[in-house]
Amino acid sequence: MRRYLVLGLCLSTPLTFAAAPADAPDDVAYSVGASLGERLRKEVPDLPIEALLEGLNAAYRQQPLKLDAQRMQTLLQQHEEQANAAAEQAHTAELMAAEARFIAQQRARSGTHELTQGVLYSELASGAGPQPATAGRVQVRYTGWLPDGTVFDQSQTAQWFRLDSVIEGWRLALPQMRAGAKWRLVIPSALAYGAQGAGDVIAPYTPLVFEIELLAVGN
Repeated sequence: MRRYLVLGLCLSTPLTFAAAPADAPDDVAYSVGASLGERLRKEVPDLPIEALLEGLNAAYRQQPLKLDAQRMQTLLQQHEEQANAAAEQAHTAELMAAEARFIAQQRARSGTHELTQGVLYSELASGAGPQPATAGRVQVRYTGWLPDGTVFDQSQTAQWFRLDSVIEGWRLALPQMRAGAKWRLVIPSALAYGAQGAGDVIAPYTPLVFEIELLAVGN
């Protein structure tokens, strides 16, 4: 999530006005200042107003500026980088808080149990067959959902996977199942696609929900 400074927006989106009415030039100027001030307050809070007005006045009147162009460009770039970093941290905190709320809600569901490292499971059907080896092969049918209920992946036909090629949440859960079992899993993002996510499909810090039917076990 990138945060763009309103200063950049002002440059890329020209402020276009007709000539001020002859009887209200001060009101038009005041309105322009109020509009710009509102945008600056939202995008670049805590600016020293006196310095802001000094720079605005000098530039508008084409007077000599106190800082050279290179210095101003460097300062604005540094400010934008800091603002972007702060916005990214805030966005990450929001995503992590949303994940924590979702995991807590899922943990409270009736019949839910917890495996090591926070994988949640509930047994939808029991199995009596063998359990997979930690580096073995499994044949499964599955459906995967995002927290909002969107299906992001599914297999209606049986698929073989090596456990060392799947996400860590699967590697932790499947060896606990017996062939014939069907489980519902809730996998924290740290055991799925983590802070990076997976392309445009799975956002960073997204927990995943699966229903997995373990059909067979191989070596």
